[in-house]
Formats: sequence, structure tokens, C-alpha cells
Amino acid sequence: MKELILKNSSGKTVLLLIVITGISFLIMPVVTMPKVIQFTNGMKILDLMPGGYDFEYVNTLLRTLGEEGRHNYLFYQIPVDMVYPLLFTITSCLLIAFLLNKLQQFRNPFIYLCIFPVISGIADYSENIGVAFMLNQYPDISTTIVKITSMFSVIKYTSITITFLGIIVLGIILGVKRIIPNIHPNER
Repeated sequence: MKELILKNSSGKTVLLLIVITGISFLIMPVVTMPKVIQFTNGMKILDLMPGGYDFEYVNTLLRTLGEEGRHNYLFYQIPVDMVYPLLFTITSCLLIAFLLNKLQQFRNPFIYLCIFPVISGIADYSENIGVAFMLNQYPDISTTIVKITSMFSVIKYTSITITFLGIIVLGIILGVKRIIPNIHPNER
């Protein structure tokens, strides 16, 4: 698996994936989310709640959305959000591998930073499936499905945060190493 990641983590590939992932991401807040948010009366949609949510919030949101809002959530937002997690996972994993390779640290335990985008992708898909289930089952949703879906939302945002922090730290280290020449203690 490491070799497959390394083989596909060239600068051009990573840059192309960043652009494609960025475009995919922008479709949500620019196109699909507004189709849903217009029905929320100011409530946040479940995809945008890093701290999770409870049964009362979900029930109120789904009631507030109404039939057309729930339809838009299910048939506009969810389909696009079924493409984005895969792109985010692949792009982030390859970007981490690219940075580690540039730092000559690809073979050490830092490669396990690639686990966090994978966790994020799995959690995002699980969240989407839970949200789609609740949209389809409304008004007959259970507290159990809300708790499970909320847990996946928290896991998604936690792993996304760790992924971005890892990328930022690796990028800073790489930048510092390129700007500051290597200082060896024996050469002072």
C-alpha cells in the first residue's frame, strides 16, 4: 500500500487532485447547500455541525425543511457529498505522502498520518448514509440513528482537523528546511 501511495504522490498528480477536490468542494457551498439552506430558517444543516446534534435538533430541522427542503437535501446535497469524501481522502493521503517524501520521512511512522483522511472519508460516507436514511424515514426517525449519525459527524470533523493540522505542520517543516540551510552541530 505504501508503494502505491508513493508511486502516485507526484507533485503534478497531487496538484491536479487538489484542484479537482477544491472544485468538488466548492460546488457544495455555492450550489447544493444553498438549495437546502433556503428552507432551514437559519438552522445549520447536519453536514455543517462538527460538534454533532441530538434528536430534538434533527427533528426540528427536518420539520423546518419541509418536503421540498428534505427533497433538495437528499437529491442535491447528498449526491455531491458522496463524491467529495473520496476525492478528499485520496488527495489528502497523496499530499501527506508527497510532503513526507520531500522531507525524506516517507518510510517512518509518519506515513500513518494517511490514516486520518481515510477515517474522515469513511465517517463522511457513514454520516451521509445516516442523513439520507433520516430524510427518507422522516417523521419516523429513531434516537439511535441520530446518535450514530451524529457520532460519525464528530469523527469526520475530528479526523479532518487532524489531517489539515498534519498537512500544515509538514508544509511548515518543509518550508523551514528549504529556507534555512541545514545546520549541523559539528560544524559550529
